[in-house]
Amino acid sequence: MRAVAGAQSWKPEQRRSYLIPTIPTLPSDLLPPEVCSLLNPAAIYANNEISLRDVEVYGFDYDYTLAQYADALHPEIFNAARDILIEHYKYPEGIRKYDYNPSFAIRGLHYDIQKSLLMKIDAFHYVQLGTAYRGLQPVPDEEVIDLYGGTQHIPLYQMSGFYGKGPSIKQFMDIFSLPEMALLSCVVDHFLGHGLEFDQAHLYKDVTDAIRDVHVKGLMYQWIERDMEKYILRGDETFAVLSRLVSHGKQLFLITNSPFSFVDKGMRHMVGPDWRQLFDVVIVQADKPSFFTDRRKPFRKLDEKGVLQWDRITRLEKGKIYRQGNLFDFLRLTEWRGPRVLYFGDHLYSDLADLMLRHGWRTGAIIPELEREIRIINTEQYMHSLTWQQALTGLLERMQTYQDAESRQVLAAWMKERQELRCITKALFNAQFGSIFRTFHNPTYFSRRLVRFSDLYMASLSCLLNYRVDFTFYPRRTPLQHEAPLWMDQLCTGCMKTPFLGDMAHIR
Repeated sequence: MRAVAGAQSWKPEQRRSYLIPTIPTLPSDLLPPEVCSLLNPAAIYANNEISLRDVEVYGFDYDYTLAQYADALHPEIFNAARDILIEHYKYPEGIRKYDYNPSFAIRGLHYDIQKSLLMKIDAFHYVQLGTAYRGLQPVPDEEVIDLYGGTQHIPLYQMSGFYGKGPSIKQFMDIFSLPEMALLSCVVDHFLGHGLEFDQAHLYKDVTDAIRDVHVKGLMYQWIERDMEKYILRGDETFAVLSRLVSHGKQLFLITNSPFSFVDKGMRHMVGPDWRQLFDVVIVQADKPSFFTDRRKPFRKLDEKGVLQWDRITRLEKGKIYRQGNLFDFLRLTEWRGPRVLYFGDHLYSDLADLMLRHGWRTGAIIPELEREIRIINTEQYMHSLTWQQALTGLLERMQTYQDAESRQVLAAWMKERQELRCITKALFNAQFGSIFRTFHNPTYFSRRLVRFSDLYMASLSCLLNYRVDFTFYPRRTPLQHEAPLWMDQLCTGCMKTPFLGDMAHIR
């Protein structure tokens, strides 16, 4: 620090040239020899230690878990819901000019219904500035802060509840919500652009109802059934995962909200006509998440044609199909309890939350976006940008003690450069909202729930094929702030001393 302290008489550009070149500009310079810096998009990542040796029973959701869908499905949902708004809800014909933009929204965003504000919130309930949109237009940071009483913070009572639905704010958590967010933003954009008065709550409900109609009326099911080769991905890998588990003596079950006819056709496409022989229990139209909490709904058996039977269910038989029911009867009839059960799903709330928190099952989250995000993280541009941001952050923290005019000028330049790098890094993932896992520096609210409700997470079920069936997943020990005393720039420059330690020596 002496060399830096003696630099107070230097001009800002001299001090900048003295400090910055000593910091390596490539991430590879920071890594020990023989260490590979690339992440594997096909890996499984652990939030909690779990040994597959202890897992005897595997459970699965269907949509976006066993069946991975192509992105081509999203514009179909968008267009159908848009037309429903116009033809059945009598919305302006001008809305038909909007097409689905696949690069607009990301999963995990929050929507403030009364403010018509789509935004990204971090794990501490703060809005990430620069990621708030009304319609298709960004809302200035100053306006966002003013809307929330002079702060970026969203109080807990306004935030989404246990299942992502608060009193005035909803979190969009499933992959099907991508066309919903896009349509909602387009409709708001049309109304604002044409000076049309509207009630925010009515508009929000109409859009969500139109999206719901696409599912309830079976339109989405019809598109997928007509062209499974187009819409269903990795079917052979799903078959490989299920066959492998059964061959190792594991018991399998399926709990999905989708109807039997749709699931049957999809599974026949991916696995074959005898797919039910792989599963010990199959439950359709389960009505999750209430399936996990409502004890009142009994199981109903379906015949081979999907017609409801009237007999009382006293056991769940292999090869049979059951509808509705509830988890409490499921546990009683199967005796599958606790950590020997591992359930996979894509929706953190509807699929995983209750099972982990209330019943002690192990859970695996399917996050298809993970593959793309890891490929971006592996790019030289991302690694260089992140390394430089960390270096600048460390410099800003250590050098803020110097408050002369020249030093403040240098600090301001570093702050500006750091913010520019943050925006560049954000745009690598999504120009409007960035990564689904992180704000500029904090985990997102989505990430917080992912860590809370899942033991494992992965891009697709096929990632299981990369591991033995007795593999133990160990989470990396992530340092807490007080456990990681060194900034990246301190590692780069070799400066291991704590700033101002001498000045604080007299404090006891």
